[in-house]
Amino acid sequence: VIGSSKVARWAYAVSKLFDEHLALAYQESHGIPVTLLRFFGSYGPRQHLTWWGGPQSVFIDAALDGRAIPVHGDGLQTRSFTFVSDTVEGIYASTVNPAANGEILNLGSTHEITILDLAKMIHRLSGASGEPNIEFVPYESFTGKRYEDVRRRVPDVSLCERLLGVRAKVGLEEGLKRTIDWQREFTAIKEPA
Repeated sequence: VIGSSKVARWAYAVSKLFDEHLALAYQESHGIPVTLLRFFGSYGPRQHLTWWGGPQSVFIDAALDGRAIPVHGDGLQTRSFTFVSDTVEGIYASTVNPAANGEILNLGSTHEITILDLAKMIHRLSGASGEPNIEFVPYESFTGKRYEDVRRRVPDVSLCERLLGVRAKVGLEEGLKRTIDWQREFTAIKEPA
């Protein structure tokens, strides 16, 4: 469901939908197989360490550095996060299996978590002491205008499972532990001695 054109947030969703229409039209016009993949919260080692990498990147950085974890809005919006090896498995399966041609496939984990609970989990898994210091950040403070967040984002992966036999295997806690370990090591290497 796409919201009002007057709300800037929806330009992102509309642009992705437009790209899908273009790709499918290209397939129809030129007979070149196209598979559309929709990724859900892919994360893991070597992720971008800013919001471009997703909230887990920023939360891990804050937890490891002892800073407040910035949570946008009320933190009750839900997301599904998929460890990078599961994402790669889905990409590979979609390239080698002709059943994926012409399909739109959701690649992701169906484990749903609130952003607030994600922040608390990362605080715990990072080994930080005490209660997590959560800083609630109003959307308007960084957008400067009205913003509508997607309240619930969890993929329906049934088509991907049926056509490709692919299902996310790495649990969120295990994936976050691996990512925290990598981010801890990477940050230590980056900082001068």
